[in-house]
Amino acid sequence: MKFTAFNFHEQLAEGIAASGYEEPTPVQEQVIPLILDGNDIIASAQTGTGKTAAFLLPLLHKLLTESHDEHDINALIIVPTRELAIQIAGHLEGLSYFTSVSSIAVYGGGDGGSFVQEKQALSKGVDIVVCTPGKMISHINMGYVKLKALRYLVLDEADRMLDMGFYDDIMKIISMVPAKRQTLLFSATMPPKIRSLAQKILVNPKEINIAISRPPEKIVQQAFVVYEPQKIPLVKHLLKQKNFSSILIFCSRKQNVKQLTAELKRSGFPAEAIHSDLDQAQREDVLLAFAAKRLPILVATDILSRGIDIDHIGLVINFDVPNDGEDYVHRIGRTARAETDGTAFTFVTDREQRKFAAIEQLIGKEVPKATVPPELGPVPAWQPGQRHGHGGSSHRSGGQRHGRPQHRPGKPGHSRQGPGKQTPPQGNAS
Repeated sequence: MKFTAFNFHEQLAEGIAASGYEEPTPVQEQVIPLILDGNDIIASAQTGTGKTAAFLLPLLHKLLTESHDEHDINALIIVPTRELAIQIAGHLEGLSYFTSVSSIAVYGGGDGGSFVQEKQALSKGVDIVVCTPGKMISHINMGYVKLKALRYLVLDEADRMLDMGFYDDIMKIISMVPAKRQTLLFSATMPPKIRSLAQKILVNPKEINIAISRPPEKIVQQAFVVYEPQKIPLVKHLLKQKNFSSILIFCSRKQNVKQLTAELKRSGFPAEAIHSDLDQAQREDVLLAFAAKRLPILVATDILSRGIDIDHIGLVINFDVPNDGEDYVHRIGRTARAETDGTAFTFVTDREQRKFAAIEQLIGKEVPKATVPPELGPVPAWQPGQRHGHGGSSHRSGGQRHGRPQHRPGKPGHSRQGPGKQTPPQGNAS
């Protein structure tokens, strides 16, 4: 089917066409009609399936076609991180480009000017607010946030928010909004705590399950079994072998992000980092450069494993094995989005083999073990059932070697929407 089949308001349809969207994804095809009919929704959708547009488009249509008070907040979208707030605000601005719908993103880390803008919008009224729970609570506690006429409430990445400890903040926000509203809950997974939350805040919800937590089949997955000192030389080797359009490298530790980025720059690779030591403006500048393809290589902590919404990432490298299978799925799900193919490499040290084997069990697939270049030295044997220490046997294709190698160095988010603000983004609805 085509997006035209939804019969969206003509101004919204113009924004959809200008953004290059033609056919809805499966989650959009199933969820949009249910939201348009006024149902509460609980939806489980695999990363990269287009859930953001699945709730933005019907909300925009309703605000354009149904009466509402322009002096109140009409829709509230709660998300776990500032990065996801920025991403959704960007989608919102593109899709609503030709409409009069107003919106603002409210998240921590901004300056005094952003606080003034947020206070003005939250006290005088704005159509759509995209917010993180903690920052919204800060504004609510000051007594000027106008939520009594709220019509639509969206919780995105609900499982992530609960994992981050935002349950009390979420429930406090919900206690401030009308009981008669339309509530939409989106979550990558559906553990019991999400079911419990849904029972408390949803009314006769329609449930949508698009996929279980497994990576899309079109992602080419490979694992490299290595020692820790071999990781940086291996990254450099892989980046020289093939010209990927955009490369996202995940590290579990901030120190690894800093060290790897410095080594890549020293070797002439165009790389930048995102981690918690950067201020918000710096992080936004780096992310915008990566999204606009001005920056080919982005090195990040798990702050971006969920939330980054960029369709052109050709390669994801897990510099460190993720802490669990869900994190693995979200990390590599940053590639092969929409209709594109993608590649995901994971570096597995001798100490991480059990953890990676557990991930393989979760996703129901053994990830092929790739050959490490001989010039990097001997590598650990793949023996996830054994405890690995500093010594022991090593292997490579074609023979056995022993010993351990020596170390080798190796202002988005805020807008009053309307024509003339910016060019609508091109790409797939997601």
